Amino acid sequence: MRLYHGSVSIIEKPELGKGNHKNDYGLGLYCTEHVELAKEWACSTGKDGFVNVYELNVERLTECNLTQGHILNWMAILLENRTFDLSATLASAARDYILETFLPDYKEYDIIRGYRADDSYFSFAKDFLNNSLSLEELSNAMKLGKLGEQVVLKSEKAFKALAFQEAIPVDSSVYYPKWKSRDYKARLDYKEIKDKSDPFEGTYILDIVRQQWRNDDERL
Repeated sequence: MRLYHGSVSIIEKPELGKGNHKNDYGLGLYCTEHVELAKEWACSTGKDGFVNVYELNVERLTECNLTQGHILNWMAILLENRTFDLSATLASAARDYILETFLPDYKEYDIIRGYRADDSYFSFAKDFLNNSLSLEELSNAMKLGKLGEQVVLKSEKAFKALAFQEAIPVDSSVYYPKWKSRDYKARLDYKEIKDKSDPFEGTYILDIVRQQWRNDDERL
């Protein structure tokens, strides 16, 4: 598998355990299979960056693919790793229920494939937890603007299977506007969904908690 990691630095030898443990899926190396997307991520701060190119030998590596399961598995992992301001009683109770009921055993895998939680994704997630966005709308919102999926290396075994190929310089004057445009388009599309939303249609977090949905519920 060819992977691309956008960064302000050249990283020839990534090390497990370094980085921000508050990332979407905890500590790990966050990559994409799309070089153009990696170029945007490399310049997300408005500065020039690099795309680090790697080859990953996936033989004997285990993968947890969160894009093939239901959205509440992704939500549970995000709640465990990222910081949310959930002061409302309902949102706090919803967080606890999702973590208790839908959190998969993702830490045992070598690789995780899942959605990237850009700032706009946090708007979607928080609205869902506050009962103002339905489960169906949340699932659709994840695809808005094609903000991207990411492949995350989580184990020592995965890091040892990684081989650095090259570092591609990225011009922020070209790719920072592209990054901003992608995120802005997602927010506009999301606003359109919210404006057309019918509060009497769909399944909301209050329904899920009251009806005690489980991880293997056929309605998911």
